[in-house]
Amino acid sequence: MARVLAVERVEGSDNLLQCQIELGESRRQIVAGIGKYYRPEDLVGKNVIIVENLKPVKIRGIMSQGMLLAAESKEGFVLLTTDKATESGAVVQ
Repeated sequence: MARVLAVERVEGSDNLLQCQIELGESRRQIVAGIGKYYRPEDLVGKNVIIVENLKPVKIRGIMSQGMLLAAESKEGFVLLTTDKATESGAVVQ
């Protein structure tokens, strides 16, 4: 479980968002391809479910250290979140 601290669009892309997240006491950066479905300002403060044990990769020259989880529906992608407030860093089981 992570909390989104800041989000900005990746320059030159309509779909990529650069997300700064808090994961317990650490911070990470994730580049996510959800810019067609979410505005940066709508994501700040959200608790999201992430995959953190992925090898970091560069996307458009920006290091991405994980992946936001989303479900695909007829309307597009829907981020997976929690129905109750949860502390950042909580383990998904």
